[in-house]
Amino acid sequence: MAGFPLRREQGFTLVELLVVFAIMALVAGLVPLAYERMRDGSQYRDAVRTMFSQMRLARSLAISGGRDVSFVVDMGRRRYGLDGEPLKTLPESLLVRATVADREIASQGVMSIRFLPSGGATGGSVEILRAPGVGTRLRVDWLSGRTTQEALLP
Repeated sequence: MAGFPLRREQGFTLVELLVVFAIMALVAGLVPLAYERMRDGSQYRDAVRTMFSQMRLARSLAISGGRDVSFVVDMGRRRYGLDGEPLKTLPESLLVRATVADREIASQGVMSIRFLPSGGATGGSVEILRAPGVGTRLRVDWLSGRTTQEALLP
């Protein structure tokens, strides 16, 4: 048999299988953490987008309907939206702070920004914060009633 090379058996060794299982266990352990981060980010973006659009809708309804329309944030129940409409629930992972007329509202209070038919508003701001301390401030100008969005850094 000097001229014939030895054939190696096909298949995996026990060590190779253990390495593959260890890698799979590591990946399976990291997936829930990545999913949690992705879910929190999605909830944050959705809350900011919805709150911003609700404020703009309140201004639009006030101007077109010729009547005052209020945007409310109920800190105690963690809800927000147009007064008189079903309020949307804020995710538990987010912190909200509100200021109206240069006065911060207590964490259990209800904040309201009234949009006027003239296009103005009572003014105020709402800060939506994520766990690491970064977030967004939605600010309503009292003179023009326009809503702007700005990033908050830690």
